[in-house]
Parts: sequence; structure tokens; C-alpha cells
Amino acid sequence: MDKARVIFGNEMKAGDYRKACDKARKLANKYGDDREIAYHLKAVDNDTIGGMIGVKNLVLSDEPLELPENEKSIVIGNIRMGFGHYRISMAIASAANSMGITPYWFDLNSFKGTTATSIISAQNDLYSLGSRISQKSFLFNKFVWEPINSEGFRKLTYNCSDQKMTELMTALYNDLPKDIPFAATHVWPAQGAVHAGLTNVVNVVPDNWPMALHLAEGSVHTVQTQSSYLGYKVLRGMDKKRMLDPMPDSSIEYTGHYIDHELVANIEADCARRIDRIERRKAKRYLLTIGGAGAQQDIFVSIIKRLLPEIKKEKAVLFINLGDHYDAWENIRSKLPPIGKFITEHIDCFDDTAAFANLALDGDVSGIHVFCHKDIFAAVYSTNLLMRACDVLITKPSELAFYPVPKLMIKRVGGHEAWGAVRAAEIGDGTFECQTPLDIAGMLRAIQNEDSILRFMCDNIVKAKQQGVYDGAYKAVELAMGK
Repeated sequence: MDKARVIFGNEMKAGDYRKACDKARKLANKYGDDREIAYHLKAVDNDTIGGMIGVKNLVLSDEPLELPENEKSIVIGNIRMGFGHYRISMAIASAANSMGITPYWFDLNSFKGTTATSIISAQNDLYSLGSRISQKSFLFNKFVWEPINSEGFRKLTYNCSDQKMTELMTALYNDLPKDIPFAATHVWPAQGAVHAGLTNVVNVVPDNWPMALHLAEGSVHTVQTQSSYLGYKVLRGMDKKRMLDPMPDSSIEYTGHYIDHELVANIEADCARRIDRIERRKAKRYLLTIGGAGAQQDIFVSIIKRLLPEIKKEKAVLFINLGDHYDAWENIRSKLPPIGKFITEHIDCFDDTAAFANLALDGDVSGIHVFCHKDIFAAVYSTNLLMRACDVLITKPSELAFYPVPKLMIKRVGGHEAWGAVRAAEIGDGTFECQTPLDIAGMLRAIQNEDSILRFMCDNIVKAKQQGVYDGAYKAVELAMGK
């Protein structure tokens, strides 16, 4: 049965299905239809994070893919759209590697010249543009961006349209064995895998707000929270004019947060270091991260200005991970007072970043340290390395909202992110969403001056680990492996 016409037993209206088919035809006309091409793949070492979490990249090849015999392996389907989906992929790869399973990185946005990559790249450009505009225009954010990201993507008709679109992406799956364990950290690779006939697909669903965007019928959907489980189970709000049939039990599993093995295994030690720094009256360490779209720069300027007096008195230290947006740093720095003597830049040297993060675990640091890497793997994974050595992660409530580190949640970029902050606040490992500069300034002051806040968050992180809250990546891998 056409997965766009009937979604979990819910038949789409003829007009909605026709629109979905028309959109797919327009995409094929614009970007090509390569479903008759037999693409081949090969595995190559990931020079950036391969040595850390064992991941290998799948790239185009002239010869059919050959995987080592008797190797336990898992393919991680993903796309580069922001940093969040790559971040989840790294968590899945890390968990798999810790379990003796070789993770293969299958990024549908990395195969230049193919229909899949052409479509996704165009969508990524639009999403990044929308993210940036939303932070500059109150009206655009209120009347366009927030509604699209919370309610537009929530509609079952959106999934209908995506299902037809991802039928155009199946050629890249040609070499993959039909029964290979496949974990997708974005719905498009999951849908493509199902359309291509793969039989062991896990759809690793992000965020904490159920949206039809993330449905890939034919896969097992994993979710990070109990509220997401119930919302997806009954397809909550995905068609507000009729009662929908629910997802079958076999299609959805609650797993917990998707966190890298290196972070989960060191939760107790890292929280103990934070408490020890408090007791020894050491400077509090803040990690400020810029997302994949490079938005929220004005908020970052206000945060840095707020922390500067404490940094100058060596009562605070600031790590800034720019991701791959060095242009953002140039813009931010132009709006700051002359503070060059406090700044140390770590640019495009991942070994230096890793060494600094390792030394900072137990050593003293001071000033402002700025990190930026053109390589996407280094750009994303640097945050993983640095968060172990920080006391507070300052982030919008994206996928980082689920990580086991004390967090100050700043204003979201898109309505779907709001519930990530709700989750962190309820667990107690992060703040509520601080939406205004005044909210952020007040929370920064409280964290800086009231040690009880960090103690509270660290205690809750350790308790949450004991409850299995951060075991989602391991469980997603186990589901893909058929355990």
C-alpha cells in the first residue's frame, strides 16, 4: 500500500494525496529522477571522529559495497540540516562502537549530483535562512516561523507530501543489504530506507513535540520522552478535524535521551568535578554554542557582555563553540568592547581542541576560548568534548536540551524546540526557557552567585542516569540489531 495515501491506517483525502504527488513530480523535474541509476558505495575512514567513536563514512564508488564478513555493523542514516541530526547520529555511533558494533555514516546530503542531495541541500538552505530571519524579525517569527515549526510540520498532510518526496531518494540505498540494521536520525533517510525495501529500520525521532513530519511507517520509531510516546502513539493533533487511528505498539518505543557513550559513562565523574570546583571556589565555566544555522548572534553578544566583568575578575570562564560559523564570531566581536587580551582562538585544529578539552577536565583555565572548525564533524563534536569540562551549557532548547550537563536554556528557534526546555526543567538538569535578555541575565546572575543551582542540577543528572534517562542511544542500537 502507498505509504503516502494511507498513514497508520488513516486514509488521506484525495486532494491532499494529489498535491503530494504533484509536488514530487515538480521536484523530479527540477532536480532529476535517478531511481534507475545503480549507485554504489564504499566505506572510508572518518579522519575526524573515526578514532574516537569508530565511525566510517559511506561515499560513492564505482564498485559495489563490500562489508567485512562476520562484522557486526549498523548504518546510520542522517542529513546535515542544522547540527542536531548530526549530533544524534554521533550519539548512536558512539553507543554502537561501545557495544562492539561498527557504525557506518550514511548522509543523504553528502552525495553531490544525486537527486536526494540536491533536494535536501535546497531544503537545508531554506531552513537555515528561515532560522536566521526568525531571530531578526518578530513578525516573521510569530506569524510564519513559529507556526510552521510547531503546527505546520505537525499535520498528517505534511507527512503525506514527504513520503512522496522521499520515494525519489531510494537509488542511494542500492548497495545496502535489505536486512542490515539501519538507524535513521532524520525521517527522510528512514522513509527512503523503507521505500527502498530495507526491513530493519529504526527511526530515531528527535525533540519532544510530536509532529507528523517525523513519521516513517514501516520503521520502529524511538522517542526520548514519555510525553512524546503518548503523543506519537495517538498521533496527537496531526489532523484536527478527525479522530485518527493510533500507531501500533510495534511501531513505537520509548528509549530515553540519545546521548554519546563517552558522556554517559563519565556522568558521575564530571558532576563530581563540577562540585569540587564549587567547593574550591574556582571560576565557573560556561559553554556557549552556536547552532548550525548561525542564528541568535545578538543574544550571544548580550550574554558575553553580561559575563565579561566576572571573566575579568577570573570568577568566570567562557568557552564559545562557533561550529563552522567563523563569520558569526567576526560579527559578534565587532559588537563587543576591546577584550583581545582575554581571548584565545582555537581555529580549524581539532587536535588542539581535543587536547584543550582534555586538559581542562582537571586543570585550571581562564578567559574566553573560541573554537571553530570548517569540518562539520569537528564543528559538532567539539561541543561534546567541551561540555565535559564546563559547568553550564548555554544553549537553545534543541537536541542539546537532552544532554547530561547543567544547562541554561535561552530562547528557542522554532516552536518545536519549546518542549525540549520543558523536559530539561522537569528533570531538573536544566533551566526553563529564558526568552528575554532580562530572563537570561537574571538566570546567569543566579547561577554565578548561588552555588545551590549547580549542585541541584548535578544531583538530578546523577539520579536521571540511575533511572536510565540517558540510555536512549544504546536502546536504539539494540532495537536496530534486533535485540
